[in-house]
Amino acid sequence: MPTRVAGFPPLGSLTYLSRLLLPPAGQGVRDLSLSDTSGLLHSRDEFDDALAFAHLNHVVVRWLELFVKQARHEQNLDWFQLANSALSAEKARIAAAMNVLHEVCAAFQVRGYQVMVIKTLDHWPDFGSDMDLFTSAQAHEVFALMAECFNARLEPRSWGDHLANKWNFVVPGLPELIEIHVGRLGQTGEQVTIASNLASRAWQLDAGGYRFTVPSIPDRIIISTLQRMYRHFNIRLCDIVDIAAVADAGLINYEELSRVAEAAGVWEGVATYLAIISDYVRDYRGAPLNLPHFLLDAARFRGAEIYYDQGFLRVPLMPHSARLYGSELAHVLSRGELQNCARLTLLPLLGTAAMAAQRITGSDKGIW
Repeated sequence: MPTRVAGFPPLGSLTYLSRLLLPPAGQGVRDLSLSDTSGLLHSRDEFDDALAFAHLNHVVVRWLELFVKQARHEQNLDWFQLANSALSAEKARIAAAMNVLHEVCAAFQVRGYQVMVIKTLDHWPDFGSDMDLFTSAQAHEVFALMAECFNARLEPRSWGDHLANKWNFVVPGLPELIEIHVGRLGQTGEQVTIASNLASRAWQLDAGGYRFTVPSIPDRIIISTLQRMYRHFNIRLCDIVDIAAVADAGLINYEELSRVAEAAGVWEGVATYLAIISDYVRDYRGAPLNLPHFLLDAARFRGAEIYYDQGFLRVPLMPHSARLYGSELAHVLSRGELQNCARLTLLPLLGTAAMAAQRITGSDKGIW
């Protein structure tokens, strides 16, 4: 293994799955023997740990497809049956969710409402624990559609949901929530610039036998940055694998990405996010992503500042994330967007309340 940068220690399932899913560019997935697993997968418990980690980080299908292939090659029937059963169950869950996702999008389109899938299909062929949609329809139109077409009920909204202008819907028989962002993006709904232009740059994506409208690659990266660097302050393995794949394929127009992110006041956050991912990729490949110098120069900090905790790579809140927040706030203020500025000023209060609730009750539910 290459020497690890600070902040990326060898940590069981993270190390194992990173080795498999981050092979050198152009070489396809790394073909590890089941006996060459750096001490992992010598028992059912270790398999279960890796599976739980893969679910948490949305890489289940990509990992298990490799594992099943290798178990078949080595004629290891026990591992093959165990992994193939888990893979079949996950694919069945995804197929059911994709069918509903397609029906919801089709219902919006029939009524003449713009709708696109955000975040949810970034990890394809993996699929997250909920479905995220963005629409320019009015909130009352969304409520009526979801109730009339899907008998959906609303989940209670958190403080953050109110600010972000989003609602979660429960559809009978569907384990996943459907989260619909209405006209705004960002933790406090401050990002109207990106939101208002998503449709003009949208792409069409074929997945699971359906066609969906999704954000362009630059918008997708910005939305992911808003979620990881400005809201959750953690990075999943799927984020790293996803962005490495589009970077390797040459699908990122960095000049356009810079232009759009600058207009939204989050260019430094985007640059930092990609620089961190590049450092992580370097740790497993021996070489970083081929990022332009102007992007690396804009990054506020790098992978050495990231640490691992409870299944995620964590982004320090102080002082690094606070500086990114300050930069976004200054940009919004400079544009005279007083309402959006007021929304953003509530973010530290929200974050403080969430941390207090987490310490007292073990959950920040109702706040974020």
